[in-house]
Amino acid sequence: MSEISEKTDNIHDVALGDTLGDRYLSYALSTIMSRSLPDVRDGLKPVHRRLLFAMRHLKLNPETGFKKCARVVGDVIGKYHPHGDQSVYDAMVRLAQEFAVRYPLVDGQGNFGNIDGDNAAAMRYTEARMTAVATALMEGLDQDAVDFRETYDGEEQEPVVMPASFPNLLANGASGIAVGMATNIPPHNVGEICNALLHQIKFPNASIEKLVTFINGPDFPTGGTIVESRENIIKAYESGRGSFRLRAKWDVEDTGRGMYQIVVTEIPYQVQKSKLIERIADLMYQKKLPILADVLDESSEDIRIVLEPRSRTVAPEVLMESLFRLTDLETRISLNMNVLDGGHLPRVMSLREVLQAFLDHRQDVMVRRSKFRLGKIQHRLEVLGGYLIAYLNLDEVIRIIREEDEVKQCLMDRFKLTDVQAEAILNMRLRALRKLEEMEIRTEYAALEAEKAELLALLDSEDLRWQKIAAEIKAIRAKFGSKTELGQRRSQFADAPVIDIIPVEAMIEKEPITVICSEKGWIRAMKGHVAIDDKIKYKDGDKAKFGFAAYTTDKVILVASNGRFYTLGCDKFPGGRGHGEPVRLMIDLPNEEEIVTLFVHQPGRKLLIASVAGRGFMLDADNVVASTRNGKQVMNVEEGKNRVAVCRVIDAGHDHMAIIGSNRKMLVFPLDQMPQMNRGRGALLQKYKGGHLGDMISFAAAEGLSWPMKGGKTRTESDLTSWLGRRGSVGRMPPHGFPMTNRFS
Repeated sequence: MSEISEKTDNIHDVALGDTLGDRYLSYALSTIMSRSLPDVRDGLKPVHRRLLFAMRHLKLNPETGFKKCARVVGDVIGKYHPHGDQSVYDAMVRLAQEFAVRYPLVDGQGNFGNIDGDNAAAMRYTEARMTAVATALMEGLDQDAVDFRETYDGEEQEPVVMPASFPNLLANGASGIAVGMATNIPPHNVGEICNALLHQIKFPNASIEKLVTFINGPDFPTGGTIVESRENIIKAYESGRGSFRLRAKWDVEDTGRGMYQIVVTEIPYQVQKSKLIERIADLMYQKKLPILADVLDESSEDIRIVLEPRSRTVAPEVLMESLFRLTDLETRISLNMNVLDGGHLPRVMSLREVLQAFLDHRQDVMVRRSKFRLGKIQHRLEVLGGYLIAYLNLDEVIRIIREEDEVKQCLMDRFKLTDVQAEAILNMRLRALRKLEEMEIRTEYAALEAEKAELLALLDSEDLRWQKIAAEIKAIRAKFGSKTELGQRRSQFADAPVIDIIPVEAMIEKEPITVICSEKGWIRAMKGHVAIDDKIKYKDGDKAKFGFAAYTTDKVILVASNGRFYTLGCDKFPGGRGHGEPVRLMIDLPNEEEIVTLFVHQPGRKLLIASVAGRGFMLDADNVVASTRNGKQVMNVEEGKNRVAVCRVIDAGHDHMAIIGSNRKMLVFPLDQMPQMNRGRGALLQKYKGGHLGDMISFAAAEGLSWPMKGGKTRTESDLTSWLGRRGSVGRMPPHGFPMTNRFS
C-alpha cells in the first residue's frame, strides 16, 4: 500500500495543452540549439563537432594512417552523440565529399558517393582521417582555448565550441531546418574571407559594400557561373537574407560543316547530374525542347555533358536559355545566415556581424591560450629556478639526500624552495647532473623569461592581439588561399544575356493538329489537319460540338457561360486515338457552366461578346489570355439570369454587325456603335420583349450578310436597308428563308 501511495503522490492534474506546449518547447529548443543550427564561431553543428573531436582522440591526423569509418562512428555515438549510426555516418560522408563541401574536413578512402547521387559504401568498408582544415579548426584545443562540458552520460568531456583558426562558417557554409526557423549559408572562398577579415580588423565599422569588394559572392565546390547583380548581392549580405542565381558553365565546340555542340563542364551546386540529364531527356520526349537533338553524358572524373542542337541555325544562347528556364542548369541558392550567436541565441546576422563574431572568438581564444601558456611558463620557471639552486649547492643537496630523514622538508627549509621546486629536484635524474645541462637550463630560463614578457605585453595590449590575429589570418590565407590548388576560386561571375522572350518554337515542336471538343466537354488533338466528319467517334451519348485546325504551338481560348475566358495550350491536349479528356480537368470550370465557344488565339484581333439578355461589347483578344487555371473574368454576369451566349471573332474588313433574338427580330448596325472595354456588363445591343439573344455576327457591308440554307446552300443578302438601325433597337423580322434556329452559322 505504501508503494501505491508513493506513486499517486507524483501524479499531478495539469492541462493537456500546457503539458504539450512545455514538451514541444523543450523539443524545439533542443532542435535549434543541439542539432540544426551552426555556431557562428566555428560554423559547426554538434554532430560535426563531435565527429572531429572523436577523430582527434583516435589520432587520425592528416599525416597518419586511415581508420575504418565504423570505428569513428562507434566512438561518436558511444561517447558523445546518442543518435543513430546512419545519420552520423551520413554527416561524416558529406564532410568528405569534394562536390558537397568547399573545404573538406574529412579525408576519405573508399567509395564516398558521387555527384550522380549514388550513396557511399557502408561504413565498414570506408576509411577516413582528418584534413589540414579540420586540424586548423581544433588548433589549441588542449591549451584551454575553449570551454568543455560533460557528455550526455557524464563520463567524458567535449568542447562547447572549437577554437577555429579557420573561418569555417562562411568557407564551408551550412544548411539546416529547425523548428520554426532554418539556415542556409552557401560556401565562400577562404582567401577572400581572409582579406575581408584583415580589412575589418583595421576598420571595424566597414560597410557591407566595401566588404563585398573582398568577398565577391559565394564560391561553390562544383563551380558554375553566378549571374546575380552586384546590387542584389550587397542587399543579401546586408540583411543576411537573399539568393543567388547560379548557372552551369558551358562552352561551344565546333564539330565542322557549320555544326556545333554545347559542352557543360560545371553544374550548379547540389544538383545531381543523373537527375539533371533525366530531366533534359524527359523534356525532349515531351517535345518541349524540339531544338535539342540529343544529350550525352561523357563525364569521367570531370563533368562533360554534351548537348547537340537539331539545326545549325539554332543560336546557342537561345538553346541554353531554354534549358536554364526548364531545368536545374540554373538554380537559385538561398542565403539565410541564421546562426547561434555565441552558442546561445539564434538570429540572422549580416556579413559584417558574422565576420566580427569570428574575430571576437579569435580574441577570446588568444587570451585563453596566452593565459594557459603563461601558467605553464610560470610553472617551468619555478622548476628551473629550483634546478639552478641545486646546481649551485650540489654537494649540500647530495648530503641532505643521503643523510636526512625528511629530505623534502629539509631542502625547502635550507634553500627556501617551494614544494614544486623541492619535488622537481628530488625527481631529477643523475645523468642530468652535468655542467652542460646547467648551461641548457640557464638558456631555457632566459628564453622563457622573454616569452613571458611577450605574453604579458600581449595580454595587456589589444592592439598587439589584433596584430597577432592578423598574422594568423595571413597564415591561413597562405595555406588555403587562392595561390593553392584547393583555394583557387571555382565559381565565376557574369551577366546573364538579355533574352527576354524565347520563341515558343524553341520550347514546343510546331506540328499541325485538329482540335476536337465534344458537347460534353471531352477534348483531344488529332495529328495533322483532318476533315471533321462522321468518322470521328465519341463516347456514347456524346456528339461533336467544336472542331478546328491548329498547331501545337497555338493557344486556344475557351469562353464559358460565366463570362470567364480560359487559356489552353495545344501541346497539353491528349492524343486523338481515344475520346480525349474532360476539359474541366485542365481548367477550373464549374460543372454548372457551359462552353460557349473555342477558338485559336491570334494576337491583335478583336472579339465580340454578348449575353443572353442582349448586352455586350467589343474587346481586344490580347486582354483575354489567362495564365492560371482559374481563367480571367471578362464579362460580368448575373447568376441564373444573364449568361454569356455568344462570342465571335471580328475578321479584318468587317464594319457592321447583325444580331437576332429568339423573337425572330433582326437588327443591323455599324460596328463603330459597339462599345469597347476590357471588362464589364456591356451595353444594350437589342431590345427584347419576352425573348433573348439568339446569335450575332460581324460582316463587311460591301460583301453582304450570309447565312446557311437547307441543302447546304448559302444565301447572301446585299440590301440590308430594312434592318439597318441604331444599337439597342428592336429590329425587324429576318428575310424570308432565314433559319428557324435563329443562327447565322
